Amino acid sequence: MLKIKSYEKKDGKTYYKFQTYLGVDETGKMVRASRRGFTSKAAARKKAMQLKAQYQESGYTKPTYETFEEVYETWFKVIYKEDVRESTAVKTRELFDNHILKDLGKMRIQAIAPKHCQEAVFEWSEKITKAKVMKNYCKRIFDYAITLDIIKDNPTAHVHVPKMRNENKREINFYDKDELRIFLECVKKDINPRWYPMFRLLAFSGMRKGEVLGLQWKDIDFENKEVYVHKTLARGRDNTLIIQDTKTTAGERSISLDDILSILKQWRKAQYEDYLKLGMNTLSDDQYLFTTLENEFIQHSNLTAFMDKIIKAHNLKRITVHQLRHSHCSLLFEAGASIKEVQERLGHSSYEVTVNIYTHVTEKAKEETAVKFAQFVGF
Repeated sequence: MLKIKSYEKKDGKTYYKFQTYLGVDETGKMVRASRRGFTSKAAARKKAMQLKAQYQESGYTKPTYETFEEVYETWFKVIYKEDVRESTAVKTRELFDNHILKDLGKMRIQAIAPKHCQEAVFEWSEKITKAKVMKNYCKRIFDYAITLDIIKDNPTAHVHVPKMRNENKREINFYDKDELRIFLECVKKDINPRWYPMFRLLAFSGMRKGEVLGLQWKDIDFENKEVYVHKTLARGRDNTLIIQDTKTTAGERSISLDDILSILKQWRKAQYEDYLKLGMNTLSDDQYLFTTLENEFIQHSNLTAFMDKIIKAHNLKRITVHQLRHSHCSLLFEAGASIKEVQERLGHSSYEVTVNIYTHVTEKAKEETAVKFAQFVGF
């Protein structure tokens, strides 16, 4: 009997899977086969018929996977890769290539025991912050192997992921309003005119650097004083830069803007004049706000390199580009914004990140209150 069912993946597309009865083996046990990932019922039915013909001719050969890496490769291509964005797939592939496969990849998957997984997780937790994520990925590989009837139990079921040292006390670094003002004044002095509007926008909007690098002029609403955030510049396969949608619905948002609009107007005029000299017309609304001299995407690392240069040249406190976003968040709280308002403005998918920064800011305020009291009473 052939059973074909439809199912929907995260990309919204409909696919088909089947389970079919092939016959009885030499021990009298019924032999069944299943496959998934077909784009039509006809394709699923054709494959089922091929398997049945193959079984009648020479018997059914069940797919075998000797190593963890072989099962992973099949899972990645057939299951995982189709359900996530390209940039996510690239980052996951890096985790496997750089860490997981080095420890488990060449082992026969049937021979991997809980102790092997526990030892690997302990080692990962000493090196990087994503040990828990990596353990969960391994669990998915073993679960997939179970569905293929390669193994019976998942060896990661009771594996413990130790907390990293000071994990609960991870410092959230950012600039206060005076430090931010000094930093932007230093950026403004740079000879390249694109850096000031870019970093001013980062600091006063709370946008991620990929979101700023993915902005086109049509995303800036000068009349209503807003910027529409709905896409981001990300790293795809082979280190290529690609534009993709924001990763969550919370990430898609409109952000109100201040006097940065006048700075952006000046930058658009300067951009047009400078690029026209190079033989490029940037007046289209599809033009990206910030590009290289060749009018191509800017590498994320270039922002980091420039910020490091400014900090070193002017002996400023060391923070990262992403921590400008923390700075914006912190200053919003100091200005009296609510947690909900900050969450929506920054596009946090949950309260957790917002609350962590809020807690840090309120703790700092408590410490300052104690100092003020001591100064008031004369001690």
